[in-house]
Amino acid sequence: MSDLQTYTITAAVVVAAVAIVVQTVILFAMYLASRAMKKQITPLVAKMEPLAEQSQRVLEEVRAQVKDVTSRASEVLELSRKQLARADEFLEEATDRARAQMDRIELVLDDAAGRFQETVSLLHRGVLGPLRQLHGLTMGIRTALAVLFGERRTTVARATHDEEMFI
Repeated sequence: MSDLQTYTITAAVVVAAVAIVVQTVILFAMYLASRAMKKQITPLVAKMEPLAEQSQRVLEEVRAQVKDVTSRASEVLELSRKQLARADEFLEEATDRARAQMDRIELVLDDAAGRFQETVSLLHRGVLGPLRQLHGLTMGIRTALAVLFGERRTTVARATHDEEMFI
């Protein structure tokens, strides 16, 4: 082997040895740092364990309460659905009854209007017709008497007034 190779190998071994020593120093520093952190974290862990346990208990209580609230909400919703169904049935039945009553009222009103018209027609034929005839007969007798006894003829105003009173 040549001197150059021997120096190169020796240099490589020295570099490797230095690297191993540097790594050892770094690992030792990391060990010291981790021990210092362990000393600082150990009291925190002691404080955090009860907090974690308490948080776990609170979480379990909250889960139980949420489950209870969810159960009650489901019951309320189911009861509300039933009540709404009943109210809907009631309103539907009331609407049907109101429609039936309105139909009956309409029939009664139609019947009453028809009877009223029949009564008015009967009144016109039965009462007013004979009254007109009687008026005509009276006017005829009056005119005959007026002609017999020589009264003057009635004026147009007087005749209109007599007719208006009759109407």
